[in-house]
Amino acid sequence: MKNLLRISILIMLILCNIMAFAQDKKTYTLADTLRGSLRPERTWWDVQRYELAFKPDYIHKSIAGANEIVYKVVKPNNGSIRMQIDLQEPLLIDSIWYNEKSKLKFEHVGSVWYTHVPAQALNALNRVKIFYHGNVHQAKRAPWDGGFIFTTDSLARPWMTVACQGLGASVWYPNKDHQSDEPDLGASLTMTIPDTLVGVGNGRLVFKQQNNDGTVTYKYNVNSAISNYCIIPYIGKYVNFKEIYAGEKGKLDLNYWVLDYNLPKAKTYMPDQVHKMLKSFEHWFGPYPFYEDGYQLIDASHTGMEHQSAVSYGNKYKFGYLGRDMSGNGWGLKWDFIIIHESGHEWFGNNITTNDLADMWVHEGFTNYSETLFVDYIFGKQAGNEYNFGIRKGIRNDAPIIPPYSVNAQGSGDMYPKGGNMLHAIRHSLNNDVLFRSILRGLNKTFYHKTVTTAQVESYLSKQARFDYKKVFDQYLRTTQIPVFEFYIKHGAVYYRYSNCVNGFNLPLVLQKSGVKTLKILPATNWKHSKLSAGQGALLQKTAIESMYYIQVKK
Repeated sequence: MKNLLRISILIMLILCNIMAFAQDKKTYTLADTLRGSLRPERTWWDVQRYELAFKPDYIHKSIAGANEIVYKVVKPNNGSIRMQIDLQEPLLIDSIWYNEKSKLKFEHVGSVWYTHVPAQALNALNRVKIFYHGNVHQAKRAPWDGGFIFTTDSLARPWMTVACQGLGASVWYPNKDHQSDEPDLGASLTMTIPDTLVGVGNGRLVFKQQNNDGTVTYKYNVNSAISNYCIIPYIGKYVNFKEIYAGEKGKLDLNYWVLDYNLPKAKTYMPDQVHKMLKSFEHWFGPYPFYEDGYQLIDASHTGMEHQSAVSYGNKYKFGYLGRDMSGNGWGLKWDFIIIHESGHEWFGNNITTNDLADMWVHEGFTNYSETLFVDYIFGKQAGNEYNFGIRKGIRNDAPIIPPYSVNAQGSGDMYPKGGNMLHAIRHSLNNDVLFRSILRGLNKTFYHKTVTTAQVESYLSKQARFDYKKVFDQYLRTTQIPVFEFYIKHGAVYYRYSNCVNGFNLPLVLQKSGVKTLKILPATNWKHSKLSAGQGALLQKTAIESMYYIQVKK
């Protein structure tokens, strides 16, 4: 039986690598395939809730704990299909218990653990509790590589947290490590730590318990569905200040957790940026998605991450990104990049989460564009246009934004600035901010606390816009070409077409200027023409067109 398993896995891996080579010539590993694919061992059960408890050992850089997974049986299982649990080496599973009564057998292939379960009725709610321990993989350059972070603050005191997006939450606790399956009923995080430190987690504090042995236990709870990689502990010399924000949905609890020596500057710095963020994003995207769990902003030892209801912050209390202007034109130095960007993920990434890591542009492209919308809302539309154009210099066109599916693959980093520029081009092509805003708010309402595919997002936007943007998405998400808009003016008409693009590329262009009738054209890959009225020829300026649309203009 084990030999048949190995042979089937090997065949699947070979097929996966062939497909991957055909798409982007990158070879994927067995671990990538088992992590990224939805095989029978994963699809018969649906996670309802995680009850995670752990104790870190700062000296030995290890952890020990247990995760109780509440799940629903969504496909019949007579006991012949095992359960796949993910836990990355060098961590080890000690034991697995079924409904607190039966000890289950298990084996593992690398970081994938297969558990033998009894027959279970369809729609039944059951539990497995997984005990584990070991030295944990440590991040070297968080948050970019990921892992557990054992470090010190500026006073050489212990400071611990985790950053694991992409690498996966299984780097530090056992779970079903696939974005498509969030715990629908939320999660709890219980941490037992030295009583000289403070523990902070997602959502709300349930209890703090002194253990009278030099340790203290904190338990936090999240009621909303949450991505595995967003369940994060923060352990250090934290102090707290709080306030209530009058938001679109009512009273929103805001909690700020900062290192004790940062308290004076945090009190004057953080609330101002958070209030502006909430005012802007609730305008564009709709109510903050997690009123039930509140919003927290927490000092972290890395630059920052979008951990749901517990946003990590490490931008050194500076405007820009660590004091740098991402736009290069000044607008990026008028606000704190990390607070705005990482909080934007509460709508795109945490509220709306993609099923597959390959569709990560939905997280990063929309959140990159949230920066433009923030600048637009606070400083004006022209400022937003200039900021968006400025960040375009970060586009490399090195690979498509969407990589192969089912292998835990992330696409090009262009998903940030190119995704944001694509959305800005679509907004300009609509020339209707009321409609555009309704689309953004509608996305967050329609897919509230849901996991999605890029196809669903693309289809929703096209349907609400009453224009088929499929080829526009294909162009910017699935190729590295920059479309070329060719035109010439002759006998009072403009002749135009697109080249260097996918067949059928059809991004509308709306060109306008005060005192001149708006010119709207619908270029295609074949030559078309439109009559020009008085003064409209002056609208066809290369610089003006390229500043609004991510295309190259050739006259």
